[in-house]
Amino acid sequence: MGSIIGIDIGGTKIRLGVISKTKKVLKDVTIPTKIPVYPYLENEIQKLLVEYPDVIGIGIGTRGMVDYERGIILYEKELEGWEGTEVKSQLEAATKIRVEVNNDANCAALAEAKLGAGKAFDRVICLTIGTCLGGGLVFDGKVMNGAHGGAGEVGHLILYPHGLPCGCGRKGCSEQYVSGTAIRRLIAEKRVIDPVTNAFVTPQQLFRLAANGQQNAIEVRERFLTDLSLVISNLQAVLDIDCVVIGGGVSESANDWWDLLIDKVNPLKLQPLEIRRAIFGNESGMLGAALLVQD
Repeated sequence: MGSIIGIDIGGTKIRLGVISKTKKVLKDVTIPTKIPVYPYLENEIQKLLVEYPDVIGIGIGTRGMVDYERGIILYEKELEGWEGTEVKSQLEAATKIRVEVNNDANCAALAEAKLGAGKAFDRVICLTIGTCLGGGLVFDGKVMNGAHGGAGEVGHLILYPHGLPCGCGRKGCSEQYVSGTAIRRLIAEKRVIDPVTNAFVTPQQLFRLAANGQQNAIEVRERFLTDLSLVISNLQAVLDIDCVVIGGGVSESANDWWDLLIDKVNPLKLQPLEIRRAIFGNESGMLGAALLVQD
C-alpha cells in the first residue's frame, strides 16, 4: 500500500500532508487559502504527486457541508465559489487517483476516534471548540454523515430557544454560547480587561484570570462551562455515546477549567461517559482526511 495525501481546508489556510501506511507524516505543508479554491488546490496536489508518485489516494476535509458520497460542497458561504464545487469528480479526473471528501470536523473526529483520545471506544463524538462549535460522530470506526451530510452539526443544536441570532438564520444555537466567539462576547459584556494593555483579554487569558480568582472572569468561565456541560448532556441523552473528545483552540486552555467541567457534567450524566481531551490538535483534520481513503 502506498501513501495518502490528507488535506485540511480552512478559511485562511490549507494544510496538506503525505501520510504513510503506518500513519507517519512524510510531508507537511501549510499554504494560505486562495480564491478560487479548486484550481489552486489541484495545482498544489499535482506538485505533491510529482514528489510522491506512490500516492494511492487523496482525502480532503473542508469547512462547510459536504455530500460525502459525490464529493460535492453543498453549503459554504465564506469561501467564494467553493459551494457547489464537484471536488471528487474533478480531482479524480485530473489525478486518476481515488478522492474522498468530508467535513473538516468529521475528519478531526475520525482521527481522534481511530488513532487518538477515543480509540478505545465504539461510539465517539468529537467537539471542536474554536471560533465556532463543530462536531463529528464516529460509531464503530465509521463517520456518521446523516442523510444529507449534516450529521454532527452540534453547533446548531438550539440551546436557548429564542436566544441569540446565529449565522444559520435561527436563534439560540449552541455555538453562540459555546465557542471562542461566545467567550469573547462574554468578556466584552463583563468587561474583563487586561490591566497592562487596557484591552479585553483573550479567552486563554480569561481562564487564567478566573483560576486566579478574578470575579468577572469567573462569571464568564461559569457561563461557558455550564453551557458546554448542557451540550454534552443533551448529546448523551440522544446518542448514548460512550466517549466525548474535546479539541479546538479553546481546549488549549483546558488545564485551567477541565476539572470544573467534569464536575458540572457528572450530575447530568444518564450513563457512564468518558470525557477526554483531544490528542492531535491541528494535525487531526489532515490525519482524519487521510483516514477517509483508508476506510
